[in-house]
Amino acid sequence: MTTIGVEEEYLLLDPVTGLPVPQADKVRAAAGVGHLVTDQEVQYELLQAQVEVATPVCDTLEEVGGHLLRLRHAVGVAAEEHGCRIGVCGTPPLRHGRPIAVTDQARYRAMVTQAPQLVAEQLVNGTHVHVAVPDREAGVQVLNRIRYRLPTLTAMAANSPLWDGHDTGFASWRTVIFSRWPVSGMPPHFQDAADYDLRVERLQESGLISDTGQLYWQARLSATYPTIELRCLDVQLRADEAVMFAAIIRALVETALAEATAGTPLPDCAPELLQAAMWHAARYGLGDTLIDPDGTPHRAGDVLYEFLRHVAPALDASGDTRQVTSLIHRLLQDGTGADRQRAALAHGGLRAVIELVSAQSTMP
Repeated sequence: MTTIGVEEEYLLLDPVTGLPVPQADKVRAAAGVGHLVTDQEVQYELLQAQVEVATPVCDTLEEVGGHLLRLRHAVGVAAEEHGCRIGVCGTPPLRHGRPIAVTDQARYRAMVTQAPQLVAEQLVNGTHVHVAVPDREAGVQVLNRIRYRLPTLTAMAANSPLWDGHDTGFASWRTVIFSRWPVSGMPPHFQDAADYDLRVERLQESGLISDTGQLYWQARLSATYPTIELRCLDVQLRADEAVMFAAIIRALVETALAEATAGTPLPDCAPELLQAAMWHAARYGLGDTLIDPDGTPHRAGDVLYEFLRHVAPALDASGDTRQVTSLIHRLLQDGTGADRQRAALAHGGLRAVIELVSAQSTMP
């Protein structure tokens, strides 16, 4: 079975004001005190009001879910010990008027020099899914074959409608924030692994990026692991929603590998259309249409069911079909995280949103 791993980024929020608080060093240290987590599992992020967790390599969805619940619990308890809560939202409902301190590491200090305003507004949190691939050549073929599915995943995972106390009108404002970096958005088409490496090398030689960590494409080859890394998802309100995406993305990668082996032609996707389709997905989530590779709009629900049909053989092979189908039905019934944040805002104001994104952090 193809292995998977999941990374989640969380905000640290003041429980009274809902504002981000720079307590990452203390929370990260406290999370490891009880030997429930290791240093590798709770990691630094760019800003001191954020922490990141990373599961070990997993074979099954049960493993992914168990690790995420353990990590969410450990970080949540550590946050409570230091007077804050973790917030599982792609953007903060509220922000300070002044920048949050940057984590004291050389690459982060260099980013402040490069783009101070972008760093100040980088209070965004995602779910990253790693899926093992046989080698880098296979990985590039997968990237080429899954690009046109990324807007659908973005729409499904939308959980960042708020910014500075108001509704942005976007379901995933995080996607817009991240798109402002020099190398971001939809990954381009690559001829092969050598082409990928050459183009990344040119970006580094030009000084536009300082390292491969600044390849902010929505999907990329991991520089650390033999995996494809999908980065287009907002962090999810519930752990089982992150598990659902891990299953779907693994099935998508396995389907792309099978297509590459069979010589199935690549979808013909114009880059400008893909980029606009991603913007459209971030704007509307599942509340409107989604755009297919030839530019035709379809009802979001129809696109989801076609997506499931596309990956169904891989889901069946891994035994994940029933769990994923159930969670997809719940998603369509209850809405995305963005829909639920907006409902909370309408019924109880910002206080209700803050309670939602904090209380849901330890939900199964």
